Amino acid sequence: MSTEVSRLYVLLCGYEILEKTVSTRDRGGRFILAEPVSAYLLETTRGHVLVDTGLNSAIVHDPALREERYTKQGIRPPVILPEHELACQLAAIGVRPEDVGHVILTHMHLDHAGNLKMFRHARISVQRREHEHAFSPGHGPAWFDCDYDLPGLRWDLVEGDWEALPGLEVLLTRGHTPGHQSVVVALRDTGTVVLVGDAGDLAENFAEEILPGESVDDAAALASIRRLKQIARERRGALLLGHDPELIQELRLAPACYT
Repeated sequence: MSTEVSRLYVLLCGYEILEKTVSTRDRGGRFILAEPVSAYLLETTRGHVLVDTGLNSAIVHDPALREERYTKQGIRPPVILPEHELACQLAAIGVRPEDVGHVILTHMHLDHAGNLKMFRHARISVQRREHEHAFSPGHGPAWFDCDYDLPGLRWDLVEGDWEALPGLEVLLTRGHTPGHQSVVVALRDTGTVVLVGDAGDLAENFAEEILPGESVDDAAALASIRRLKQIARERRGALLLGHDPELIQELRLAPACYT
C-alpha cells in the first residue's frame, strides 16, 4: 500500500441538535438527536491537510446572528463548547491554522465550511459544481455565505474523482448536495478509512441504504452510498461517519490518532 499519510486525527467540533429525519429520510420523525460535527486532520509527507472545518462559533455565540441564521430559519443552534473550537482542537495536536496548507471540503454546508476564514493562506479544494451552487441565489438556509464568500480564499475547483496525493483519494459522491465529495485515506497500520462526509450521517444510512434527509438527486445519493460501501468492503476498510452519535463514542479523538 503506497501512502503519504502518516496520521489521521478526528476533531470533534461540537454537536447539532436535529430531528432524526434530517439524517434518515422519512424515518425517526419523533426523535431528536445530538449529532457530532467532525473534521479531520491528516499529517502527510507534504504537510497538514484538513478535511472540513466545522462550525462558525461566532454566529452561534452572537445573539443577533444566531437569531438570524438559525432560529428564524427553523434551525436549532448547535452546541459548541470551548474545547470544540477548531483552533483549540488543532492546538491540542500542536498544529497552528497557518500550518495547514490544504483544506478539502466534502461540501459547503454550515457545519463543514464554518472556519474557512482561518485558512485564507491554504489551497481549498471543492467540487466546481458545489462551489457554483454555494454562490448561486436561493441555495437554502444550510449554506452560510458569510462563511465562504470571503476575499482572498484560494479556491481549487475540481471535477469528479481526483487524487490529492498517494494514499489520499477524493471521490465525487453527489446526491446530498450537487458536488458532495468523500475522502478515502490509506494508513499503514489502520488500513483504509473512508471519510464519508454527509453521503450518510448514521450507520443505518449504509447498513440499510437509507437516503439522507436532504438530497438534490436521490438516485445519485443512493449510488454514492453503495459506492462507498463497496470501497470499504473491497479494501477491508472502515466507514468513518462524521455525524453518528454512537460511533463518536468509540473513536479515538484528537489528540489521539490513527496511523
